[in-house]
Amino acid sequence: MNDIAASASAETLTPAEVDRIDAWWRAANYLSVGQIYLLDNPLLREPLQRAHIKPRLLGHWGTTPGLNFVYVHMNRAIRQHDLDMIFVTGPGHGGPAVVANTWLEGSYSELYHDVSQDAEGMRRLFRQFSFPGGIPSHAAPETPGSINEGGELGYALFHAYGAVLDNPELIACCVVGDGEAETGPLATSWHSNKFLNPRTDGAVLPVLHLNGYKIASPTVLARIPRAELESLLRGYGYRPHVVEGHEPDAMHRKMAAAVDTAIAEIRTIQRAAREGGETGRPLWPMIVLRSPKGWTGPKEVDGRKTEGSWRSHQVPFGEMDRPEHVRLLEDWLRSYRPLELFDDGGRLRPELAELAPRGERRMGANPHANGGKLLHDLRLPDFQAYRVDVPTPGGAIAESTRAMGRFLRDVMRDNPDNFRVFGPDETASNRLDALFEVTDRTWMAERRDDDDHLAPDGRVMEMLSEHACQGWLEGYLLSGRHGLFSCYEAFIHIVDSMFNQHAKWLKVCRDIPWRRPIASLNILLTSHVWRQDHNGFSHQDPGFIDHVVNKKADIIRVYLPPDANTLLCVTDQCLRSRDLVNVIVAGKQPEQQWLDMDAAIKHASAGIGLWEWACSDQDGEPDVVLAAAGDVPTLEMLAAIGILRDLAPQLKIRFINVVDLMTLQPREEHPHGLSAAEFDTLFTRDKPIVFAYHGYPWLIHRLTYRRTNHDNLHVRGYKEEGTTTTPFDMVVMNDLDRFHLVMDVATRVPALQAQAAHIKQRMRDRLCEHKQYVHLHGEDLPEIRDWKWAR
Repeated sequence: MNDIAASASAETLTPAEVDRIDAWWRAANYLSVGQIYLLDNPLLREPLQRAHIKPRLLGHWGTTPGLNFVYVHMNRAIRQHDLDMIFVTGPGHGGPAVVANTWLEGSYSELYHDVSQDAEGMRRLFRQFSFPGGIPSHAAPETPGSINEGGELGYALFHAYGAVLDNPELIACCVVGDGEAETGPLATSWHSNKFLNPRTDGAVLPVLHLNGYKIASPTVLARIPRAELESLLRGYGYRPHVVEGHEPDAMHRKMAAAVDTAIAEIRTIQRAAREGGETGRPLWPMIVLRSPKGWTGPKEVDGRKTEGSWRSHQVPFGEMDRPEHVRLLEDWLRSYRPLELFDDGGRLRPELAELAPRGERRMGANPHANGGKLLHDLRLPDFQAYRVDVPTPGGAIAESTRAMGRFLRDVMRDNPDNFRVFGPDETASNRLDALFEVTDRTWMAERRDDDDHLAPDGRVMEMLSEHACQGWLEGYLLSGRHGLFSCYEAFIHIVDSMFNQHAKWLKVCRDIPWRRPIASLNILLTSHVWRQDHNGFSHQDPGFIDHVVNKKADIIRVYLPPDANTLLCVTDQCLRSRDLVNVIVAGKQPEQQWLDMDAAIKHASAGIGLWEWACSDQDGEPDVVLAAAGDVPTLEMLAAIGILRDLAPQLKIRFINVVDLMTLQPREEHPHGLSAAEFDTLFTRDKPIVFAYHGYPWLIHRLTYRRTNHDNLHVRGYKEEGTTTTPFDMVVMNDLDRFHLVMDVATRVPALQAQAAHIKQRMRDRLCEHKQYVHLHGEDLPEIRDWKWAR
């Protein structure tokens, strides 16, 4: 034991302090059991009856007493050391604990006035839990002090680290359940300490809670030798302090010593960095808490071990029509001695209420856990200053994301403690490397002379884990800052479930008045399906869009800018937005640019529109409507229009480009959707439509199935064909190329029926020539590579 630990251990709690801490813990446990079981009789003023018990028992007890134990000890530490601390709950269904403690400290009743700190409020507190019209069983958006959805495991430690970035005075106490610790994201998240700068960031105090079991079997970390576990944690870069046992008095003393030691170590590390100039990577403290699952609950139920067993994971016992179970529940509740804890009016006794921190120091009232309260608008430069000069449509070649990178560079420069970019080792690959003109990659581990842009104070967060990037960014946003996550399109699926939880969080927060709006989650998908010809089939998947569109319409936005200037407009719009998930799909390869900045602003503002210079129907009804969404589909459709102008100059063509995918939905289903009249004006009520789309074609049908002219809609897109090949061969393999699009028009336009056979034959011949050429030369035909739009 080092000197700091020895000193902290010597400052043992007085017997009176132990008694008060234990009383708070008993009160929190009592309230937790009451939430799971009781409808009425909250203070047990009369013998417990079946009528006082809920008809359906839902919730999780096993992890709850451990969470209550940690919470009261963090309360003591906050008061004793004047800490700014939030409580991040990793165990999935620890909701009873956080609700109980925030009710005891008063922050719950301040937000929910009907759940007052008295007997009637206690009755309401119990009744609402996991009850129709009430609150969920986990730490949800409705729970004060929570920044993460508890319904899915594995993200808590990432959220905690994200929250303390650029928050130098904040400590995030993050309880990691030992079941949760078995998930891939959580196992990776221990490495977040290599990215935490003690000079400019706050600190995370992980508490690994080993209660031995998950739903029905032992947990891995609870069943390995203590020496092996400590070696594992030290290998991750932590200094573990172990608290283990089951006897409350001794456990309180051990926990108080461990917490004091950890806080002293955190302050020593930060002082060395902030005052002494220390730039090396420290060993951060953590606590390992080993306690029985279902601690203080029934030892046995119906002759079977319960406390310290997997049987206490959820509701330790049900079948409440059995009188002996009603008596068992009453005995359990009375074991906490509620009359010692609450006065006759149901209020927590004053000497116990004094244990709670004051005001915003309470973890349920800490503004970092309601990040919108701290949110400041970004200082955004004028995105028009980063324009690509486009003298005529197709008259310039540029990498769209490189232009975006120059814009983000100056956003980073002007917001040095409020904005970060996250990505799995792909910032430079995705052409955002202009960022490195003003910052570096965050890195606290070993650095070598030939490393590229690594520094402790870097603001680009790169780790080859999409889970890490998403989790850090979510924590950063939830605590009141701004950011962007760039990723290869095919691998964003790794965070499908994380996106799910964040979108659900935002959806629920819309209906919670005290939850303030936060900055939107901005995701850039590049290195996309159509330009992964070099990496092959494994890197070719545009399906994340389909997943996103499943979420509530008022939460999600999907943008497919066709060129750099439109991408700049969309990026500015996304960085200004609140409470959304914005998904931007944009290529990084050199490509033709279509719109000057003025046209791009108008196009991005509408989200959909005609490109007059590509249309030939200005003097009457079109024969066909051609549409595109995405940069490569736009290129191929414009090339198809060029062919049709040569082969059928009499054909009246209307070309529509879609930037905001959700404009295709009816306005009744999405706030950006076109009205029926607007859609019919664009797409007509009866003309054939050929649509070239970036992703899986059936999504366009899904978005437009209620539209008048849907029966005439034919969509080309990705159909799960791909390999290592040439860029143009990728579109050919999926029938999205210009030649297939021309054949589609010839098939569907009545005015072309006399020419259709000849047009199709020419296109088939061109496809045959293409195939022979790429197989012989390994590159696309010169007329494909060098094609330019010509008016």
